[in-house]
Parts: sequence; structure tokens; C-alpha cells
Amino acid sequence: MPNTLLQQLAEEEIINIAEFREELSNAPSAIPVYKAALTKIREELDERFKNGEDIRKLIYGRAWEIDRLLQVAWEQFSWPLDKIALIAVGGYGRGELHPHSDIDLLILLDDSIEPESFHDSISGFLTLLWDINLDIGSSVRNLSECYKEAQNDITIATNLIESRTLNGNDQLHTRMYEMVTSEGAWTDKEFFIAKLKEQKGRHQKTNNTEYNLEPNLKNSPGGLRDLQTIGWVAKRHFGSTYIRDLVSDGFLTETELDILNKGELYLWSVRYAMHMLCKRREDRLLFDHQRSLAEFFGYEDEEGKLAVEQFMAKYYRIAMAMSEFNDMLLQHFDEAILRADEEQVIVPLNNRFQIHNDFLEVTYETVFEHHPFALMELFVLLAQNTQIKGVRASTIRLIRDNRHKVDDEFRSDIRNTSLFMELLRSPERVSTELKRMTRYGILGRYLPEFGRIIGQMQHDLFHIYTVDAHTMKVIQKCRQFRHNDYREEFPICHRIVNQLPKIELLYIAGLFHDIAKGRGGDHSELGAVDAIEFCQSHYLGKWDTHLVSWLVENHLLMSMTAQRKDISDPEVIHTFAQQVRDVVHLDYLYVLTIADINATNHSLWNSWRATLMRKLYTDTKRALRRGLENPINKEDRIEQIQNEALVLLQRQGVNGDDIEKLWSSIGDDYFLRETAQSISEHTKAILEHLNPDEPLVLIRQTSHRVFEGATEIFIYSADIKNLFAATVAAMDQLHLNIQDARIIVTDSGEVLNTYTVLSDDNTPLSENPDHLKSIKQRLIEELDDPNDYPEIIQRRVPRQMKLFATPTQVFLSNDAIAHQTVLEVITPDRPGLLARIGGIFAAHNLSVRKAKIASVGERVEDFFFITDEQGLPISDPELCQQLQNEICQQLDEHIQHES
Repeated sequence: MPNTLLQQLAEEEIINIAEFREELSNAPSAIPVYKAALTKIREELDERFKNGEDIRKLIYGRAWEIDRLLQVAWEQFSWPLDKIALIAVGGYGRGELHPHSDIDLLILLDDSIEPESFHDSISGFLTLLWDINLDIGSSVRNLSECYKEAQNDITIATNLIESRTLNGNDQLHTRMYEMVTSEGAWTDKEFFIAKLKEQKGRHQKTNNTEYNLEPNLKNSPGGLRDLQTIGWVAKRHFGSTYIRDLVSDGFLTETELDILNKGELYLWSVRYAMHMLCKRREDRLLFDHQRSLAEFFGYEDEEGKLAVEQFMAKYYRIAMAMSEFNDMLLQHFDEAILRADEEQVIVPLNNRFQIHNDFLEVTYETVFEHHPFALMELFVLLAQNTQIKGVRASTIRLIRDNRHKVDDEFRSDIRNTSLFMELLRSPERVSTELKRMTRYGILGRYLPEFGRIIGQMQHDLFHIYTVDAHTMKVIQKCRQFRHNDYREEFPICHRIVNQLPKIELLYIAGLFHDIAKGRGGDHSELGAVDAIEFCQSHYLGKWDTHLVSWLVENHLLMSMTAQRKDISDPEVIHTFAQQVRDVVHLDYLYVLTIADINATNHSLWNSWRATLMRKLYTDTKRALRRGLENPINKEDRIEQIQNEALVLLQRQGVNGDDIEKLWSSIGDDYFLRETAQSISEHTKAILEHLNPDEPLVLIRQTSHRVFEGATEIFIYSADIKNLFAATVAAMDQLHLNIQDARIIVTDSGEVLNTYTVLSDDNTPLSENPDHLKSIKQRLIEELDDPNDYPEIIQRRVPRQMKLFATPTQVFLSNDAIAHQTVLEVITPDRPGLLARIGGIFAAHNLSVRKAKIASVGERVEDFFFITDEQGLPISDPELCQQLQNEICQQLDEHIQHES
């Protein structure tokens, strides 16, 4: 640490070492004395932090105070001072220590002595540190072992490079440092490549974005590890003690250093506060921590923006800036370390740009000053020349210095609008360069409305990225659908995107679909207005403009229709087809919808949702080709399905009279909702079912596609009390996630219920016959006496769902046509939800006649069509109110108290 800071720490010491030694000498046990000193250090530094003390003095001050306690502790044991040393390594070796960071220590031995010679002292010293509750990480090695371990492990090598002597022979530390930084351990090139690989792996584990909704302060892009990586490489290759030394080395300007320092101090402050509030080491900005930190740092809710969203917006801006510096400096280091001996190969592209050893650079430093449009041209050249590996660091700096030139005049320049459209039409690297434009601060200036959503989080479990990061992922998904690697998982998308007449219109719709979030009002409608303005300013034709604005305004239409409506109903399909109007609109909307879902939250896309979307697309396409003036007649559809099923059954020798007798008691809904294949299987099984007192259970996959399918469980039994409650409780016990429930009651008093289920990992059930047989047998046993339905199992409600536990809403209305009561439940999703609702229905002697299950992120929107014991709608207002109150009370208590 700087000498001036060291002097300040000495002047403001918390523990007077002379007094501490005296107290130790008079105490019957050293442990309480050390614990009291540690408590005093923690409390004093925490209080200074709350009072706005310089974070550097707190971080370095904690390390300095701990140094002195460790030195005293070390002196209490017997050591050969010339053969052994106590070394601080890692972050502690840098002199940095957060409230609950590990204190990493190395007991370094000369090669001439064995650790066993001082086993008692080493054991006693470490035991003392554990007894006083210090979070230590310790190792005991001699010089040769340090060298060998450093050779084999880049993390150990890095920790040893960042080291300093606390006590003992400092010459040992000097020798160790020279050994582990020698060319024999790691050459400069090897070390740099290893740290790049380490950073890449770290970023991959955090989704390669600064904008995770629960980022890691250390390991996410733009986090502290990125800054430390710069320092490690600078120290290893250039001998730089501090990042500020990079200014004199020509890698940073004073202005950039100031931004970098402020960013690091901000991250330090957030990390310090999180350690302090959590009372333990924690580097993940979890949702519950975010709320506490926002309050601690004084943010307050404002209209349209929560305090936590304001706090996180600042974090994301800082993280993005730190990532930008990380990119620039590592590119500088790449040239200085890996490419220093390379022959300089320069390939001119035009008067403004050239390729310098595979990296794009300007031909002269004032290019952007003389030709501002080159700020847009640069990204087009990167997209069109795929052999270019990136932008030279010197050019990155020039982009930063000149991006203020992207103003109204820049936006209205036809050269720039033409270049931007040229980028969107590029065969390659569209999403890559749009993300690069975002990172370098160009896209947010070129599209100010996009600039307003940069770093804007949505504080829920549905959206796991900020709005801008999600937008980039939507475009990336649209691009990926083109590739053969995605043909099997997204077959329809793959076919469509390779046939769309103007692929750039899809990207524009993706760019604008969420651009109006956070403004208040309907973001789809507001975004459509922005999209029209963009299309007009970029000289798109009227048809193209209309298509883009329609896609933005209706980007939620397809997913909401598939999830919330009965898409087996021809009238639903016809209405949706009327809204879509033609196959071109349908194709664009389908791809945009699938990309949007997959870029929102990877857990949202499962086999059942894929099946729903595919069915809606294919049925709507069929309706459009048939003509909107020729909607399907329900009776014709039922007749066709029955005829197809009848053919299948007759081939198997099933008696036609038996079929007609069974079908005559089943309502139209069953034949509208089921396929001919399912109807034939159900019919044959029912007619062959020999024990009417035992429920019939069939289990089958809905599709043979690997990625698009679910498992259907068909149950045929007498329509008896509590059947729905017993069924969903039994499935809950079997850890089956119910995606849909089709409940049909026949005129003769039987039920034909089909439950679409997935396993806990959102996949169809295993096709292992023994596994399916055990599920089937378990359901038969539980449903044999529904009045004794299984107990609702106590399953843990995930931490995040408790945080976003909005109050349950229940709405009731009576359907005069169907003579049923419609009950809608909107509530946070959680394990065992349907089982609890079913239990409430059972307690009130209510029968479920139909159900529509819909999960939207962390929330469910379920519809139940229910009747009383006489099969009539609920007419008693008091019972309605009681039912609403009980559902709300039980579900809200469950999510808050279940653990």
C-alpha cells in the first residue's frame, strides 16, 4: 500500500500493540484477548464505513491491523528466524482485506529444514488462529515445493506472486518470489495465456455478461477479478506494483486511471457492505442482498423505478466500464507480450482503417475527428471481415475519446443510417458487433431510447438479464437459429430464418421489442412508436415499417395465446389467425417469440412450452392457408377426429357398438382436445378395463421428438369426491410438475382426465418401463380411495420465490353457458401449489370440471372450472368470499413459512 496511507493507518491505529502485549501477558488465556481485539477492529471499521470513511483506509487498514496481531501471535512460538517466514499471500498479500475475506497465509521454510522439526510450533500457531475464529487459509511449504506447485497451478503461482513477509526471514520470501516468477515456472507468455483462459472460464460460469440479475462481485465480467487480472499480468510482465504504474508505461491515461480507480473503490464499497450486512463472506449480489444494499446506500423507491433497480443500474454501469477497461488493457498486453516479436503485417481496408496483425485499427489518430461516420463504419468492417479478431487497444481508446460525437447530427447523417442498416444486413457477426457497439458506448448514443435501458434491471424471477442484455440475447438467438447446430432443437425456427425475405426486419423488431420498458404505460405500444420512427429515419418502406411496428406491438401475443388459451379450440386458432393475418407475419412472430422466451430465462423453455408453440404455429398456418373466410366448423372437426380414431380402433378389432356407446356419453370438449391416436388408445384401454372399482391409468409421451415433448398421464375413473385433490397431491409426492390438466366428465358419471407432466428438471419422464410402472401403480393406489387422498408433502420453497412472493389474487365468476364457476388464481409458483389448491376444493366439497395451468416465470395464472356437490355453479356469495379468503391465506402463508 502507498506509504502515505501506511502513515495514516499508523496514526489512526485501532489496537495499540504495546497495550495489547501487556494485556496478553496478564491474561490467563490468550484467546479472549485476541477475540476482543478482533471484535474491536471489526466494530470500529464498520462504524467508520457507515460514517463514510475512505474505503481504501478500511480495506488496507483491516489488513494492517491483522498484520500486527499475527506478528504478535507468531512471536509466541519458537522459530529459527533465518530458516522460516510467515508470508501473506493472495488478496491479503496485496494488503487488502474485506470484513470476512480469507486470510491466506504461507509458512515458508528453507529447503534445509523439515516441517516436522517445528510441528508443535506450526500446529500451535495455526490452532491459535482457528481458536480466535480467524478465517485463515494456510499452507506449509519449502522453497522447492513452492516452485513446483507454482509450475503446476496458475492459481497458486498468482497467489505467491502477490505476497509479502509478515514475520521471519524476508530473504526467504525474496528467493521464493524470484523462483515462482522465473521463466522456468511460467514464461510471460504462458502466464498471460493462462490468466486469459482463467478469465474466460470464469466469465462462462456467469453467462458471459455483466448483466446477470444476481451477479458475482468478484467473478462476473466487470467484477473485481477482472481488475485483479490486469494487475497480475502487469506485475508479472512489467514489474508494476500498482495499476497506476500503467500510466507511466503508456497503457493508461490519467483520466482512464481515475475512472478505473473509482470503479474499483465502488466495487470495494459494495463488497464491504455486503460482508458487513451478511456477517459472512459473500460475493454474490443475491436479490435479498440487493434490497438491503439499496437501503444501506440510501436509495429510495421512485415512480416507475424501485430503489433496488436504481442501485443495480449503477452497479451495471460500473461493471460495464470495468469490462471495457479490461478489454482494452488485455488487448494492449496481448500486443506487448504475445505479439511483440511478430512481424508487423498491415492490410489496408480503406483510407480510414487497416488490419494490423489481425486487429482493426485506424490509419491515423484523428480519423474520428475528421470523419465521425467512421465510428459506425468500424463495426460494419468488423462484421464484413470475419478474419479480424478484434479492435486494437489504441483504437478502442480513440472510440472512447470520440463517442461524444454521436449526436443528433450524427444520427441524421445518411451515411450513418445506411451503415447501420448495412450492419443489420450483414451475413455474419451481427449480434457480435451490436454487443461490441453497446460495450464501447456507441449503440446507446446512436439509439438514445436504447441507451435509457442499458443497465435497467427488472426485479423479478422471470427476467434474469437486464433489458439491454436481454435484447442482445434475443438478436443472438435469432442469429443462432440459422445454424445447423440448432436445426434439431428448433426445427421450425431454423427453416423460417433461412427463408425470411428480409432478415434485418426481425433484428430491428428484436432491438425494439422491449425498448420502452421502464417508461410507464404499455411498453409494446410505446416501443412500436419508436420502431416506426427508426424505420422512417432509416428509409425503410411502408410495408417493412408496418411489419416491424406490428411485431413490436404484438411480440407477446403468441406466447400469451399458447399459454393462457385453449389452443385445441378451433375458435381460438381462428381468432389468433385473424390477428396475425398472413403467413409472413406468423413466421416473423414465431421466430421472435421463441427467441424472446429463450433469451428471457433459460428455464422457461421446456418441452411442453415448445409443444404448445409448435401446435399454435402449425394450426394457425393451416388456418391461414385454408383462408380466414373458411373457419373450421367444430362439428366437422369432431366428426373428422372420430372417424380417424374409429379407423385406428377397427384395425385393432375393437367392436364398433362398444365404441359408439362409450363415445355417446363423452362431451365435445374431449374430441376437440385430444388427437385421434390418443382417443383410440384411451377408448381401447377403457373398453378392456376389467375392474370398474379401480382407476385406469395410462402413461405415454406426447411426442417422440427429443426436445419437443412431455409426458401425458391419462386417468379414467368414476367421478367421485376429491378426485382432483387426490390426483394432484399424489403427483406432487411423485415430484411431477403438472403443465396442463384436461378434465372431462361424461354423462354417465366417469371422468377422463389427462395431465401433462414434466419431471423436476423440466424434461419428459424417463421411458424406463419399471419407472413408469411404479408411477402408474402409485397413482392407482392413491386414487383407489380419493377421500383418503395423500398428504401434501412439505417441499422447500426456493429462497428467490419467497423474495418475490406477491400476494395471491383469486377471482370468481359464473359461466352461464357452461353452468360452472370460473376460479382464477394468480400467485407465485412453488412446489405443491396445485396440491394445496386441490385440498381446499376438497374441503369445500367442490368438483373440478376443467383446468388451465399456466406458469409465467415465477408466477402462475391457473383457471379452474368448478361446481358444487350437485354439479351446479357456486351461487352462495358467502361461500365465494370464504373460498377466496382461504385460498389467499393458505397460499400466502405457505410460501412465507415453508422451509
